[in-house]
Amino acid sequence: MDFRGKTFWITGAASGMGRALSLKLATYQVRLIISDRDEAGLVATAKEITSRNSTVRIEPLDMLDAQAIEQTAKRVIADGEKISGLYQFAGISQRSLLIDTPMENIRKIMEVNFFGVVAHTKAVLPHMIENGGGQLAATSSIVGKFGFPYRTAYSASKHAIHGFFESLLAENSKYNIKTSVLIPGRVQTNISKFALEKDGSEHGVIDPGQANGISAEKAANMIFNGLKKEKKEIWVGATEMQMVNIRRFLPWLYYKLAPRIKPM
Repeated sequence: MDFRGKTFWITGAASGMGRALSLKLATYQVRLIISDRDEAGLVATAKEITSRNSTVRIEPLDMLDAQAIEQTAKRVIADGEKISGLYQFAGISQRSLLIDTPMENIRKIMEVNFFGVVAHTKAVLPHMIENGGGQLAATSSIVGKFGFPYRTAYSASKHAIHGFFESLLAENSKYNIKTSVLIPGRVQTNISKFALEKDGSEHGVIDPGQANGISAEKAANMIFNGLKKEKKEIWVGATEMQMVNIRRFLPWLYYKLAPRIKPM
């Protein structure tokens, strides 16, 4: 992928990895479309983008609203934007045991993390094909590769991302469509702070493991390099990423370790 001078749409751009990647790309004189439900955060991100000699368009979005996602995409495309990359970071996590988690919470997590991503992808994909191709990236998680305590719905939503994008690539690689699934481990973002407790309230704190993770800026550099190389999976983290290999090559050890890992 040659980024310079192209247009990229980034969701979850008000904070965390989405914001960090937006600012990284802004140094390449691109045009950015940034989305998030946090409009004030988007305005702050936009100011930094323009200070780096790139142009920006703000499109507030709530990933719970698939209809709004589709309508916004249609409007953006109708305005003449030629989207070379759609990079999706918006998501919501969980901090509750399955036995305590109401179906309402499970459905909300799936709507944001999976169905919102699917809706946005479907809305942009025909446009990319018509324009000769494009790059689609979506955020999974280290627990999109294996199960983890207190993350049943979250892990399921991220597992679904892998199946969706692998199938999408198999269907559309002939149209020069590239896909990357981002697999972050412990990164210093607000995802644990806004995770859902069993009663639907926000967790409210950044978990120690996350607080000690890599910075969002370092994560953005890893993601940028992976997108540039058009990697199908982009691992983002430090030593905790070895759990993916343990699950793959030593499943017996994973099943022994998983119940002992501190989930918060």
